Amino acid sequence: MERNRKSDHRRFNDRQDDIKIKNLIEKIKKELDGSIVPITLSELNAFERKLVHRHFDHDPDIVTKTYRRGDVHELKIYPVGNLRKYAEEKAQLAIDNGETVVLPHMSSYERFIIHDFLKGNDLITSASEGEGYERHVEIKPNVFGRGLKRIFKKIKLI
Repeated sequence: MERNRKSDHRRFNDRQDDIKIKNLIEKIKKELDGSIVPITLSELNAFERKLVHRHFDHDPDIVTKTYRRGDVHELKIYPVGNLRKYAEEKAQLAIDNGETVVLPHMSSYERFIIHDFLKGNDLITSASEGEGYERHVEIKPNVFGRGLKRIFKKIKLI
């Protein structure tokens, strides 16, 4: 009978953990809706982080990464789908206005997402500028496009 009590207690705790994680995931989805800012969670244990990772594994618009700082593990949840939409909007703004568009400061991973998404667009060039915390992405319209720049480079080499 003692064994059944322990088993029942474990099942009860498992159900409580499931409810906690489900509520956390719903909260994360609400916070990320339309946002380009990642969410940082440091109060989760290893099992809870694994459950959150597993939930978002198959969602191409959300990426989860765990970072370790000393004894503290931080789970960051990046809204990469929203970052791509944001980059697309700002690239179009740069093309339409013909002026450089400066994005707010971002982490290296966020800048990577922006650069990777924009690299196929021949009408603009993206570059990271600034130092440390102030590092950000600048999107510049190509006046002549990349094709003409390549021709100029070849002419200079000859």
